[in-house]
Amino acid sequence: MAIYWITGASSGIGLGLAQELSFQGHKVILSARNSEKLNEVKSTLAHPENAFVLPFDVTDFNSLESVTNMAFSAFGSIDTVVLNAGLSQRSLFKDSKFEIYRDLMEVNFFSNVQLTQKILPKFLDKNHGQFVVISSLVGKFGTPYRTGYSASKHALHGFYDSLRAELMMDDRNIHVTIICPGFVDTNVSFNALGNDGKPTHVRDESNAEGLKPREFAKKAITAIESKKFEAAIGGKEVLGVKLKRFLPDLFAKKIAKAKVR
Repeated sequence: MAIYWITGASSGIGLGLAQELSFQGHKVILSARNSEKLNEVKSTLAHPENAFVLPFDVTDFNSLESVTNMAFSAFGSIDTVVLNAGLSQRSLFKDSKFEIYRDLMEVNFFSNVQLTQKILPKFLDKNHGQFVVISSLVGKFGTPYRTGYSASKHALHGFYDSLRAELMMDDRNIHVTIICPGFVDTNVSFNALGNDGKPTHVRDESNAEGLKPREFAKKAITAIESKKFEAAIGGKEVLGVKLKRFLPDLFAKKIAKAKVR
């Protein structure tokens, strides 16, 4: 039995992971801004007695140290932190307010860096732990309508690849796994920021036809338990990673015409 702390646990991928981890017998700490939704999630778990609700806002940087202390106190320790809280975008750059880019970096990048800075000393004390970063396929390549979102996810890869190297340099038993979801049937597009900086309240067809969250969660947990450095999880869209790497010119032409929203 392992102890997982999941941010963004009130819906989507976070909810799917919480449900599957509980089903597999693990303990889970559930975090998001809305305590009511988190308690609803807890009630759906196979073992709600092994779940702890810890609401907080990832961009309230002044609270992160106390929140981290509460999380580690909930079950006495934490084995794996799943950094899943995030915000997406569905707007063309030419139409978008600059503030959107600040918001995306605050939520998707800076909050994770700050939280990691609070968690890492506790992992170092025990020489044990794992950071699981929920990125995106657009952390590996860019697509239309996601300039800021893609940039924030690319930043995660640069930071956590470097952190992993530092931990390996010191031969620490602390691991970093980056998960890159493709299309998953969540409300990520519904809540994504439009060009005015407000949620679009429109669901992308591509997401609606994607993997179900529990199906995604099973694949992600396998990657996490295997301590993979990185895993792309989705349908045929994951082939874009290889296409971008080996045939970048062809990829650029195809992605410009792809149905990405």
